[in-house]
Amino acid sequence: MPESILALIGNTPLVQVRSFDTGPCELYLKLECQNPGGSIKDRIGLSMIEAAERSGELRPGSTLVEATAGNTGLGLALVAAQKGYPLILVVPDKMSREKILHLVALGADVRITRSDVGKGHPQYYHDMAQRIAGETPGAYFVNQFGNPANPWAHETTTGPEILRQMDGRVDAVVCGVGSSGTITGLSRFLARESPATRLVIADPVGSVLADYIHTGTLGTAGSWAVEGIGEDFIPSIADLSRVTHAYSIPDAESMLTARALLRQEGILGGSSSGTLLAAALHYCREQSEPQRVVTFVCDSGAKYLSKTYNDAWMFERGFLAREQVGDLRDLIVRRHDAGLTITVQAGDSLLTAYNRMRSADVSQLPVVDEANRIVGIVDEFDLLQVVRRDDAAEQFRRPVSAAMSTRLETLAPDAGLDALFAVLDAGHVAIIVENDAFLGLITRVDLLNALRTRML
Repeated sequence: MPESILALIGNTPLVQVRSFDTGPCELYLKLECQNPGGSIKDRIGLSMIEAAERSGELRPGSTLVEATAGNTGLGLALVAAQKGYPLILVVPDKMSREKILHLVALGADVRITRSDVGKGHPQYYHDMAQRIAGETPGAYFVNQFGNPANPWAHETTTGPEILRQMDGRVDAVVCGVGSSGTITGLSRFLARESPATRLVIADPVGSVLADYIHTGTLGTAGSWAVEGIGEDFIPSIADLSRVTHAYSIPDAESMLTARALLRQEGILGGSSSGTLLAAALHYCREQSEPQRVVTFVCDSGAKYLSKTYNDAWMFERGFLAREQVGDLRDLIVRRHDAGLTITVQAGDSLLTAYNRMRSADVSQLPVVDEANRIVGIVDEFDLLQVVRRDDAAEQFRRPVSAAMSTRLETLAPDAGLDALFAVLDAGHVAIIVENDAFLGLITRVDLLNALRTRML
């Protein structure tokens, strides 16, 4: 029986892909999502903390500080909680809500910073973490991007596991690169034990790494939605010398591939797993001879249910295509006929309306009748006007009809943008109705997302 949860890190299973077109190749997935913290980064969380303990840099009472896009933070938080170290994590604001909640639940002190700035900016997550470590008495800055115990974890555990599970025969391994620990550790191990094995990089479009492999020069970084991989610089521990192929994968392809992995193989992987699988499929289909190829399900898709696996989020960012009809219907993100609109009925309680607003993270709800026709709208202000009295608990039991607005200005789908702007400029949400059928709402945020998507 394992002594603690930390003993369950590593030795993750390998499964063959069966339902995708892999060309002449056999493609295998190493399920790092089955680590106790849910990702491959559990390995380096344990490795870096224990290396610092052995060196004496980390002592009882020390505070760990790190910059992370999520999973390294979760790995560190898991180990820190078991060993009793306080942990401060600086994370970019594009991180999924599920990851942040997981970190906080593990006891980490999470500091959120901007994801739209580069290295050298005071709000850049790595620079900010380094500054916090310098200002915190007794702090140890983990620095996954320059910590030799990061690649060591993969050189001594991940690489040997793969070669053993593949019976010593692996032609290519496809990796993502964030801190570069996986690619560097595998490169060192395979150079000794399986030098013919190719190393392939899967990189989000916007990252500089794939272009660097192709050209040898660092370009200008863009932005990308995939979490955990891709960089705007080359980490100091990176060894990319044995990389033979590099694929730049657009966000939409990454997200859709992750969703296909769940539907076709039953594996719930994160967005970066979609990037890796997409690159592995490109590689496999380009081969003319059979090969045995390994890539990773880096983490669990349970951390991205509000993003990658949320149709509304995918539509908002243009990652899910929908037939365009050329009118205001194209701007409705949560289509009522697709079951994406959160609604209430006039007879529901105000508490029901409040709970639905909170769980769906929306500020207003359409009120529909039994025939799904819109009969009103209720928002946070309406609720507050009713329940602000001393007997708030009793007021929450009142029906939605006591608070909803029934003076509705609706727009037909062909009303045009000028009419839409007029409604939004007046501070209202646009209610789109055709022949008494409620189609959905358009908010200012919906319009902004549509304009941004079309500009990119």
